[in-house]
Amino acid sequence: MADTATMADTEMDIDQPERTSADPKASDASTAAGATAVRSIEGWIIIVTNVHEEATEEDLQDMFGEYGTIKNLHLNLDRRTGYVKGYVLIEYPTLDEAKAAVRDGNGLELLEQKVVVDYAFVRPPPPNKGRGRDQGRDDRRGSARGKGRSRSPGKDGDDMED
Repeated sequence: MADTATMADTEMDIDQPERTSADPKASDASTAAGATAVRSIEGWIIIVTNVHEEATEEDLQDMFGEYGTIKNLHLNLDRRTGYVKGYVLIEYPTLDEAKAAVRDGNGLELLEQKVVVDYAFVRPPPPNKGRGRDQGRDDRRGSARGKGRSRSPGKDGDDMED
């Protein structure tokens, strides 16, 4: 038990320097939509979608292990069928490894299906600078009460037939 605690402390010590050195480069990692990749607590996590239902962990280790050390690979299975649900989460310790996997792994074929690779955690692109924060909120409220909405029948006795 004491060895486990020591090992966990050692891993935490290793993660701290990586976080501070990798954060300045995080702005370089972005999705096709312009969102910026964000590091999870443990490392950089990518999501691989369109994974064939009969793919195995070994297939994915072989395919994505060439981009760097895989810290964790999470392959979800359907409880009813036992087949892969179609996506996999892969964690890399460094941003460079995750960027290589996203850049080079996207579009590769795994069991005759092209996979899509992107960052699992992203910060959305900045909102349109031309619109104020409250302006958008007021527009939504106004449209619900605007001209396009009819009055309830029977209100003020106008629509009631005797």
